[in-house]
Amino acid sequence: MTNTKDVLIEVARQLFAEKGKEHTTMNDIALGSKKGRRTIYTYFSTKDEIFLAVIERELRDLLDALVAIEKKDIPSDEKLKEYIFVRLDKFKEIIERNGTLKASFFKDAIAVEKARRNLDIKEVQLLRRIFENGIKENVFALKDPQWAAELTLHLLKGIEKPYYRNKFYKKLHERKDIFINAFFYGILKD
Repeated sequence: MTNTKDVLIEVARQLFAEKGKEHTTMNDIALGSKKGRRTIYTYFSTKDEIFLAVIERELRDLLDALVAIEKKDIPSDEKLKEYIFVRLDKFKEIIERNGTLKASFFKDAIAVEKARRNLDIKEVQLLRRIFENGIKENVFALKDPQWAAELTLHLLKGIEKPYYRNKFYKKLHERKDIFINAFFYGILKD
């Protein structure tokens, strides 16, 4: 059984995706969830709080997928490859599923970055563990797994926006090997 707060968050997500955050009211959320406005205000004092809860839930789903990769019993280099593309694909899926919300997602960059801080911290920890295990497995030649994790996260965040656009997405998927080779081995000749 889903609890009331989860219902409110899901209804808000759907309304934000359909109508946009700006055109969705607390009353719309109350009607859509078949709950009274008082019920909404029990959980959220503003529409911005609900928006933040929607973003946090989407990011939590992304984190769950990444944690599942880290737990797999496969070599660390394979984990990292899978991590990169699952992360990019999940991010694209979040943007596409939320339609009109994507404009708010980028417009309200400060609110989104605030929500992403916890995800960023957890992602760096996940990546660091993948790198540390890869060093133990003798597949990664890194001296500083923490720095490698932070750098990797920033590189991935840097291609999120172009990735969700189909042209770049298609190109990158067609050329996965080139991307992974450049990421793993660099672009210099031996």
